[in-house]
Amino acid sequence: MTRSEERMHVRVERQESGRARLHKYVDTEEVQQSVPLRYEEVRVVREPITDANRSSALSGEPLKEAEYEVTLHAEQPVVETEVVPVERVRLTTEERVQNKTVTGRVRRERIETEGFESTGTDASSSPGVDTGGLGGEGGGRGKHRKGGR
Repeated sequence: MTRSEERMHVRVERQESGRARLHKYVDTEEVQQSVPLRYEEVRVVREPITDANRSSALSGEPLKEAEYEVTLHAEQPVVETEVVPVERVRLTTEERVQNKTVTGRVRRERIETEGFESTGTDASSSPGVDTGGLGGEGGGRGKHRKGGR
């Protein structure tokens, strides 16, 4: 008779355990920046006529209406935007190892002897023979079980 028992073998399967996703949004915010702006103002300059500038003052027609115009300039802010890359973001995975204890039930056969009579051969000296805890002795008296039951 052959006594057998189950052995537990554990293998692993690779399965999907979740998902991760990157989503890019565009947010708009108000930004303020101070900018120096140059501009021109009109100033009226009055000079008294002297002997040194008298000839240039008399070079036009006397007592005639005239008009003189000056164009004024001013800097105005011009806002432009440009897209510049500032960061690269990506998803990667890292493999980790975690030890997990797995519990399972295994069955094993038990052989009981009944009415065992000694033939003079010590069965316990043969490797791999389970004599049910008798060790080759017992003289066939009663029912004997392995494990002292």
